Amino acid sequence: MKKDKTYFEKLMQNKEFRDKFNEEYQNVCIGERIARARYKANLTQADLAKRINTTKSAISRYESDNYQGYSIKLLNRIAKACDSDLIIDFVPKKSS
Repeated sequence: MKKDKTYFEKLMQNKEFRDKFNEEYQNVCIGERIARARYKANLTQADLAKRINTTKSAISRYESDNYQGYSIKLLNRIAKACDSDLIIDFVPKKSS
């Protein structure tokens, strides 16, 4: 029995939609990973802000799903403040 494609699967066949989705998904993942590293380091947003010399509202922005101004320098500062290592990797795309 052949499974019908979901609406999402149909949308993902469109290259423009897929590219935009993947870009937004990366932003969500980065923000979530910052929050997770902060949580594992037992830090509040205010604690992390103090350690990297910024504001609590800036940390809140970094952890949000719509922030797009990440730099390697910023991510390294956050990682160091959370006693973590920053690892960036290139992963081959799966064939569509």
